[in-house]
Amino acid sequence: MLESIQNIFKIPELRKRVIFTLLVLLVERIGTHVPVPGINSRVLLEFFAQNQGGGLLGLYDLFAGGAFSRATVFALGIMPYISASIIIQLLGAVMPYFQRLQKEGEEGRKKITQYTRYGTVLIAALQAYGVSIFLESIDLSGVAAVPDKGWDFRLLTILTLTAGTILIMWFGEQITERGIGNGTSLIIFIGIIARFPEALLDEFQQIQSSNRDILAEVLLFAIMVACVAVVVALTQGTRKIPVQYAKRVVGRKVYGGQSTHIPLRVNTAGVMPIIFAQSIMFIPTTIAQFFPKSEFMLSVAAMFDLNSTVYWVIYGLLIVFFTYFYTAIAFNPVDVADNMKKHGGFIPGVRPGKHTSEFIDNILIKITLPGSIFLAVIAVFPHIITRVMNVSHNFASFFGGTSLLIIVGVALDTLQHLESHLLMRHYDGFMKGGRIKGRRVS
Repeated sequence: MLESIQNIFKIPELRKRVIFTLLVLLVERIGTHVPVPGINSRVLLEFFAQNQGGGLLGLYDLFAGGAFSRATVFALGIMPYISASIIIQLLGAVMPYFQRLQKEGEEGRKKITQYTRYGTVLIAALQAYGVSIFLESIDLSGVAAVPDKGWDFRLLTILTLTAGTILIMWFGEQITERGIGNGTSLIIFIGIIARFPEALLDEFQQIQSSNRDILAEVLLFAIMVACVAVVVALTQGTRKIPVQYAKRVVGRKVYGGQSTHIPLRVNTAGVMPIIFAQSIMFIPTTIAQFFPKSEFMLSVAAMFDLNSTVYWVIYGLLIVFFTYFYTAIAFNPVDVADNMKKHGGFIPGVRPGKHTSEFIDNILIKITLPGSIFLAVIAVFPHIITRVMNVSHNFASFFGGTSLLIIVGVALDTLQHLESHLLMRHYDGFMKGGRIKGRRVS
């Protein structure tokens, strides 16, 4: 492993990409500590310390890398961009215009990226307005978080937060193009990881104050390691469908005649169902911020609080639904069957064409069901560990849920990119005795 890390910096192109990625992420982390003008930071921190707990605001703050609780210029994080991407993907499944764009190659992709950016600006502006109303409503013992309320503060907050979101979106695109891995995912990843030292310090203080003994703490870390292993197994788990290609003679050359397989992942959708479901669950609370005096909206927001059982039931069901939905978008058995038929490929014992697509679809449905249920259980597990072992939500978030899935998924994806660059230049990968499953080889 250490030799592989040294090899990264021996390759000039890879070294530049890694350093560029680290520098952009450093700038992004600095931005999460630059506050929005007109905020009493002391009152805001006291409010979050008293009322956040494991609430939905805390979860949003997790995605923003702690910037939301500090009301910084990056308070909205990358979530508006993700929400816009989700909406565009949903439109691509139901609207013919977006379906055509998805099939037009590079030009269609540029057009979709343009619409996604427009959507990001709109969503960020709406969320920024909701945040400004929320900040104005904070008052602790007669001391307001916003001393000078009104439209001047609201417009300034909308402009600042929207610009911050656009800048983060640009950071993500630059990392994807000139760095290593997926920029958007890495920005979320680094924001989550940045909270881990603070969570460890909280646990150390629990031991010092005799609220939890060392044996219980060791048990917690053992559970965490087991959760990480389970998530890695879920992320890497595949069902291989054997494929045989018939021999073809073209001139004096013989093509085909080889055996391969189609790797169907147990979790084809990756972390996207979690993000989809979480974005949907943000909607009621976001709308409630626009109506702070409405009893009905406050009751709806309370129903969708992280401490509500209703929240977790709906959340789990949405994860199962979006796992199937995103799998259907990401993997089309009909296209796979058609491509196999064109190139003389077939599954032993299955007729080419329609029968092949039905066979693949049937297997995909069977392996997606346990994968989706398992994904929902992992997402809900932090809530369970918080209730059973009285663990802080900040530390419990690393036992599963969105945090752990994103950390594992992004880490594996980044390692695959690094390993591909190493193998292209004839260096050993990160695993000499095997390889990272799903490795990209360019």
